[in-house]
Amino acid sequence: MTKDVVMSRPLRAVLLPPAVAFLVVTLMLGNLGQMMSIVVRPLSKHAFRRINAWIAGTWWSTCVATAAWLHGTRIVLTGDKLPYGEDAIVIVNHQDMPDITFLMELAKRHGRLGDMKWIVKDVLKWVPGVGWGMVFLECVFVRREWMNDKQKIEQAFASLAAGRVPVWFLSFPEGTRFTLEKLTKAQVYAKARGITPPKHVLLPRDKGFIATVRGLRGHVKALYDVTIGYPKGVPTMWQYVKGAAPGTIARLHVTRYPIEALPEDDEALSRWLTARFCEKDNLLDYFHRTGGFPSGGSTR
Repeated sequence: MTKDVVMSRPLRAVLLPPAVAFLVVTLMLGNLGQMMSIVVRPLSKHAFRRINAWIAGTWWSTCVATAAWLHGTRIVLTGDKLPYGEDAIVIVNHQDMPDITFLMELAKRHGRLGDMKWIVKDVLKWVPGVGWGMVFLECVFVRREWMNDKQKIEQAFASLAAGRVPVWFLSFPEGTRFTLEKLTKAQVYAKARGITPPKHVLLPRDKGFIATVRGLRGHVKALYDVTIGYPKGVPTMWQYVKGAAPGTIARLHVTRYPIEALPEDDEALSRWLTARFCEKDNLLDYFHRTGGFPSGGSTR
C-alpha cells in the first residue's frame, strides 16, 4: 500500500489563491472560445459540439488535476469495470457539490470528461462561466414545472440521439442534496406509503429519470449506478476548494446495467429506480459501518 503524499497546509495556503485565479481566468477564456465556436455551427454542428466538448474537458481536467495536486483528492473505485468511451446514463446519490468534481475524475478515466451533461435549473444558464458553458454543452435547463419541462427534455434528448452525440448523462434522481431535514421528510413519506424508510439517501423522483431513459434508450449502451461515500465525512464545496479536508478521498461503487436490461414500462422503470436506491441505502449502511464498500465486481 502506498502512502498518500499531501501538500503541507502552509504551502497550500500560498498556492491556493493563484490556482483559483488561474482556474477563473481559464474558465472565462473557455467561455470566449465557446462563443467564437458559434461561427462553426452553421457549417458543421458536429465540429461545433466537439470543439465545446474539448474546451469543457480541458478545463474540467485542469480542475481535477489542480485539486489532486493541492489537496491530494482522489477516488477509489469498486464494483464493475466500465468500458472506455461508452455512452451511458449515470445515476448517483447526491450529498454535496463536490460529488460532481469526483464524478469528473471518473469520467476522465473513462474518456468521457468533455461529454458530461445533466439536467440543471434554468436560472443557471445566465451565470457567466459554468452556466454559459453548460448552454454550449447542450445541458438540459428546466424550471421544475413538469408540463413545460417535459417537452424541453424530450427535444434535448431527441437532438442528442439524432446527432449521435457522445454523452455521459448524469442524473441525480433524489432531485436535491441530502440533508438530515430532507431525510426526515423522506422517512415520513416512506412510512405513509409502506416503503422501508431510508437512512442514507432520499427517495428518488422518477419523472426525470423515466424521461432520460426513454429519450436516450436507443443512443446509450448502458446505465451506470454510482454510489458515493466519503470516509472522512462529506466536504462542502468551500472545504473542497480551500482544502480544509486535505487528502479527501471519495469511494465510488459502480454497477453497470446494459440499457436493454432496464424495463420498458414506465411503472416498472419507477420500481426499478426505487430498488436501486434501496440498494444504495444498504451499501451506504455497510460503508458507514466498515469505511468501505463490498469488493464485489472488479476492484481497481
